[in-house]
Amino acid sequence: MYPQFDTPLSVAKEMAKAAKNKRLSFNMTQESLSERSGVSLGTLKKFEYTGKISLESLLKIATILKSLDDFSGVFKPTPPESYSSLDELLKQKVRKRGRK
Repeated sequence: MYPQFDTPLSVAKEMAKAAKNKRLSFNMTQESLSERSGVSLGTLKKFEYTGKISLESLLKIATILKSLDDFSGVFKPTPPESYSSLDELLKQKVRKRGRK
């Protein structure tokens, strides 16, 4: 989806820039996106400037910008073809709890 970046903040800033560009491609103002998404104008401005936003607000914006499906692949399990053998795949255990 996005090229490799050094930090979470740099990824957030790239996402903010992409969201702004998509908003502009829909010929939408910050005010209209704010109204349609239910995200405050201040939060939207802060996001476009700094990349900082809550997950819920980001998903609301993504919904209006027709990009919500882009988030469906986040945290998907590793596909089986990445394992070197069937034995390795069968040995893989599904964790139900984390350790300390």
